[in-house]
Amino acid sequence: MANLKEIRNRISSVSSTMQITSAMKMVSAAKLKKAQDAITAMRPYANKLTELLQSLSATLDADSGSKFSSQREINNVLLVAITSNRGLCGAFNSNIIKESNRLISEQYANSKVSVVAIGKKANDALKKNTEIISNKSEVFDDLTFNNVAEIAEMLMDKFVAGEYDKIELVYNKFKNAATQEIMTEQFLPIVPVEGDANTNTDYIFEPSKMEIVEALIPKALKTQLFKAIRDSFASEHGARMTAMHKATDNATELRDQLKLTYNKARQAAITNEILEIVGGAEALNN
Repeated sequence: MANLKEIRNRISSVSSTMQITSAMKMVSAAKLKKAQDAITAMRPYANKLTELLQSLSATLDADSGSKFSSQREINNVLLVAITSNRGLCGAFNSNIIKESNRLISEQYANSKVSVVAIGKKANDALKKNTEIISNKSEVFDDLTFNNVAEIAEMLMDKFVAGEYDKIELVYNKFKNAATQEIMTEQFLPIVPVEGDANTNTDYIFEPSKMEIVEALIPKALKTQLFKAIRDSFASEHGARMTAMHKATDNATELRDQLKLTYNKARQAAITNEILEIVGGAEALNN
């Protein structure tokens, strides 16, 4: 059994760790509220815009299809892996890295795959065995629509130029503070709505359907990427809050166990001292 000084040092160390994890939990909880409100308010707009765009794209003739919806043989794939810049958030980052590696090794095993990393954790993990063409970790320093729009424009330009035949987003979708869903979402080419799209009875197009679609596509794609990053941002704080909550609970339990061990060891030391005193007194009397 460790001596009393060692146990006291361990109690002090665990208590310090517990204070840190508790503080991180409260910080993440405060940031989560703001991030959750942002993604909750944005989702209906983003989903409706994407739905409208897909419906309109499905009604266009194949010859007049948008440059963003052209289907090509999948030879070059670009993955946009969205993680965080910091750790201590459970399996949040590792889940995205595992899913990205699975896509690279299984689904796109016969294609050349490159990665755009949004988040330092994705960049550090994936650069070991995959080409990272761009690291956009700084976007989290100032997460605004305009900053994300620049990344979306870069992705659109690369697809239109024929550098990549397919672009996919890999990110955590926010469900609640304790649950994040891993999403693999096609960014380009645009996926048309399955089945017959009967939009002519619902909309009057002015000046023309094609011009409207061409104007909507860049906006919809920028919004789609912004929503994915916002989802990941909220998921990060939810995952970190949950991880720090569990860490605090574990530290509290360990501290209590150490205190119990300390008290038992102290009591045993006191008992031994009493026995030695009693034994010494008896020896003197004899």
